[in-house]
Amino acid sequence: MSEPTPPAATTTSATSGAAIQLENLTKRYPGNPNPSVDEVSMEIKAGETVVFVGPSGCGKSTTLKMINRLIEPTSGRIRIGDEDVTDMDPVKLRRKIGYAIQSSGLFPHMTVAENIALVPKMTGWSKSKVKDRVEEMLDLVGLDPREFHGRYPRQLSGGQQQRVGVARALAADPPVLLMDEPFGAVDPITRDHLQDELIRLQHELHKTIVFVTHDFDEAIKLGDRIAVLRERSHIAQFDTPEAILTNPTDDFVSGFVGAGAALKRLNLTRVRDVEIAEFPTVSVDDPLQQIFNTLRGGATNELLMLDRRGRPYKWLRRGDLMRAKGSLARAGQLVHDTVTRDATLHDALEAVLIDSGGRVAVTGRRGEYIGVVDMETLMNSVHEMLEADRLTAAEHQHDLEELRHHRTDQELEGGAGGP
Repeated sequence: MSEPTPPAATTTSATSGAAIQLENLTKRYPGNPNPSVDEVSMEIKAGETVVFVGPSGCGKSTTLKMINRLIEPTSGRIRIGDEDVTDMDPVKLRRKIGYAIQSSGLFPHMTVAENIALVPKMTGWSKSKVKDRVEEMLDLVGLDPREFHGRYPRQLSGGQQQRVGVARALAADPPVLLMDEPFGAVDPITRDHLQDELIRLQHELHKTIVFVTHDFDEAIKLGDRIAVLRERSHIAQFDTPEAILTNPTDDFVSGFVGAGAALKRLNLTRVRDVEIAEFPTVSVDDPLQQIFNTLRGGATNELLMLDRRGRPYKWLRRGDLMRAKGSLARAGQLVHDTVTRDATLHDALEAVLIDSGGRVAVTGRRGEYIGVVDMETLMNSVHEMLEADRLTAAEHQHDLEELRHHRTDQELEGGAGGP
């Protein structure tokens, strides 16, 4: 089932990501004998999302802020694309790098539009280009420009503020986006949706994203590669989520992976990778008799009512209709949670378990209904992952046995040939 593409999606940014190279990047503070960040070297590919994860105080945010020189490095070099930006004017540098932080960092005295327009105006864009860009950015992050253009940050929910913060960070079309725990201050459901939104945006924009979090599950979900950092930002492991989950380098990294690595791999598979099933639907404007007929003719004893914009509204069962007595105003169960096609199977499983109905509705970028994912589909995926892990472990054990036998044979041959 194809998801409709809004008209504005064809006008999104043309600038894709740029490679980032950190060379022996170090930060020392006066009075502290040890560096906060100690000679970090790292290559980040153009267009990839790299997540820094590590314990509090390990220097991950300091390392991030040295990339746009909000914190000046004590020594080392920073290259973005083909340019060494270590000695560049830091103000000019920051205009070329998007930056999103926790609690959005919006200016409270500015409207949503003024916040988003800030950097494009500073870089000399024309009024008409800035106006078009603000509308494009609002549409890109799923906010109706007509509704949100003139609002102030205090009039927005936490999730809406974070969306505007991301829109502002992307407004001047930078090749690089730095994100310092941007979703840490919102509730878990909103956080899941913001993560999905970032994944969708990255599919469209292909920026180079460096993202800081203390949440390993978030790192697995978002990262093309993850840098697990020890104290002073020493790199314990820098690899794909799959490699870190299946082959952590040491006990420190294993501690971040934690228990249930196989189940954590649910964060690596998206809803779009599994079957999204059809489900009988009706509209809130449909006559009651038509709703009865739809339910009677369906294969299930339940249907999904959509609102006037085609978004999931209520789950209705046969019993609800029998008790309706001519009105559906109080009948049925409100849809409390949905997932997008960019959501992980972990998100979908959590939504299914919380809802207790054995299914969750899948929606598009504007909340429009696409289909459902059910418990059977999710459990089949879990079983496939567990079976794959079992086979991998068996093959690994077989390889170890072969190696052990080979070494024993070599030792015997060496002993037989000795004096």
